[in-house]
Amino acid sequence: MTFTLPVGLRATVTVPASSANLGPGFDTLGLALGLYDDVTVETTDGDLEIVVEGEGEGVVPSDDRHLVVVALRRTLAHLDVRAPGLKLHCVNRIPHSRGLGSSAAAAVAGIAAAAALAADADAPRALTAAEMVELASEFEGHPDNASASVLGGAVVAWTVPAVPVPDVAGYRDHAAASSAPSGPVHYGARRVDVHPDIRAYAFVPDVESSTSVTRGMLPRLVPHADAAFNASRAALIVLALTAHPDLLLEATEDRLHQRYRAASMPASFDLVGRLRAAGVAAAISGAGPTVLALTPEPLPARLAESAGTLGFTVRELPIADGVSRA
Repeated sequence: MTFTLPVGLRATVTVPASSANLGPGFDTLGLALGLYDDVTVETTDGDLEIVVEGEGEGVVPSDDRHLVVVALRRTLAHLDVRAPGLKLHCVNRIPHSRGLGSSAAAAVAGIAAAAALAADADAPRALTAAEMVELASEFEGHPDNASASVLGGAVVAWTVPAVPVPDVAGYRDHAAASSAPSGPVHYGARRVDVHPDIRAYAFVPDVESSTSVTRGMLPRLVPHADAAFNASRAALIVLALTAHPDLLLEATEDRLHQRYRAASMPASFDLVGRLRAAGVAAAISGAGPTVLALTPEPLPARLAESAGTLGFTVRELPIADGVSRA
């Protein structure tokens, strides 16, 4: 039997930004960053009301299509709970379409707000962190940003296809081998605590980027040598993030996805090259165009100034914990 939330419940959640891939970990590695969206949801006896301040104000949908609302209602349905009416107030600080996980943060905010409302009403079911990762990743189609915003710190995330991947002998048709399996998939993630010496810098340009466009630039097949290279760097970066920050430069190397997207954001790739040439571990943040730098030392002022002349705003962001209730 569906549980109905009473009118007058109110919950505020705070969700961090995130950076995905970190160089070699395509759709697998993520990092929560200390730049936050605050979302307040209240149950009412009226129609849906949405107020947005900051990023996306006047641009994002102000009706049932708003991602926070979609995620919230999806989560309430998952918990077999309904809300009579909703009032939503979003204070957005995460830049949209910049590669800092704004859409993942919106989904996580809706999920966390639904869980908080259900808990306050003593609904029969509670939501686990694993369920939050699963639900948020469904919206994204990959778990790296979403799981970072849920769990905080750095995350190692993975996708479990509903249809088992055939063994090597079954890969006679390369086109079939590279196609996605049919049916639902499942998502998992675990947090990795980041070495306290590591600093994160986001270089955010004014231009936007579309994840769907940049994903379309990726090839269906990659050379075996590139896949092996990235496997080694993805393993290495876990060591660099947790215990050996001196390995960050080598650990953030990538051959799997970044170079294929270079034409869509030349200024960002130029900046990555400049930073790496100066010995700073840098990579495209998610689908870009933001550049993420990870370093155990403060960023040299000359590099920040140089990035500013290229049109980037430089922000040092702490490694963040996951979504929380205010």
